[in-house]
Amino acid sequence: MNSEDETQSGAPADPVATASSTPASPTPASKAAAEDKKDPKVNWFAEIRGLALMLLAVLAFHSLIAKPFYIPSTSMVPNLLVGDRLVVSKYPYGWSWVSATFHFLPRSDWKIASRVPEYGDVVIAVPPDRPEDYIKRVIALPGDRIALVNGRIVLNGKLVPRQVVSPVRIPVDQQTCPDGDGVARPCLEDFENFRVRDADGREYYEPPTYRETLPNGVSYLVIDDMIQMNDDYGEITVPEDHVFLMGDNRDHSADSRVPAKPIANGLGGPVPLSSIGGRAEFITFSLDGSMTWNPLTWFKAFRDGRAWTSLRPAKAEPAVANGSGDGGK
Repeated sequence: MNSEDETQSGAPADPVATASSTPASPTPASKAAAEDKKDPKVNWFAEIRGLALMLLAVLAFHSLIAKPFYIPSTSMVPNLLVGDRLVVSKYPYGWSWVSATFHFLPRSDWKIASRVPEYGDVVIAVPPDRPEDYIKRVIALPGDRIALVNGRIVLNGKLVPRQVVSPVRIPVDQQTCPDGDGVARPCLEDFENFRVRDADGREYYEPPTYRETLPNGVSYLVIDDMIQMNDDYGEITVPEDHVFLMGDNRDHSADSRVPAKPIANGLGGPVPLSSIGGRAEFITFSLDGSMTWNPLTWFKAFRDGRAWTSLRPAKAEPAVANGSGDGGK
């Protein structure tokens, strides 16, 4: 056998060449890894569980700590406008059936860590006939005697001081509110008699405005622009564990002075503390109703100067409720 034959048939095979030309069979583990890499499986149970836990955390926060709130009506003008977004804290007065988001708990009179609001607090209340949120101001506390005479509050036999101030200037905007028939109309339409035009062409409403001061020194603005039947309210004593609530827009508020449904849409008298859902803290931002689906209109719709406005006014010196020097109706 010549050297050439020895080289071709007798020489040992190159191990590198053999490995590269004859691939090894894949093992079961490598097959599984390849399949997982190619088509990863979704653990739907883990995904759904994560979403459920996140939802429960949000609901718990909204029910126990704080939640956002939207102002849909004019009952608290001039201090709150339609389109204001604010934060309501849920813990200041304790927790009850009304604390739960969406009010899915059955109506009851139980209360955990119950505390009585202060005069002038802006609170969320639920009427006795339906699970809706109203926003009003605390005017009278448990045990107080309250009446109204010609639109003036008489608290424990004394007139609550009220001074005439310069009319507030509320810009005319595009916010609409449903009327009794569900037809949308301008929210501030009731103030048309007080519409004015500025030198720069802008239009405003300037309704009659007063500064009211409660016994603990809390002072705030109210609007009282007309004579109507709710201006007079016979004296009652606020029951234990109840508060008497009123809107700052006195002639356009369905509050404790107004019967509940089916007679009217008010709160039907003093509201039990178990139906008080929280305290309004501050405005986050406010929209004037001019925004459309076009994102370019969104920034223009923001109202200047309302973001982060506190809804808990500082207290002045406690007022002497003798009625002297106060503005009339």
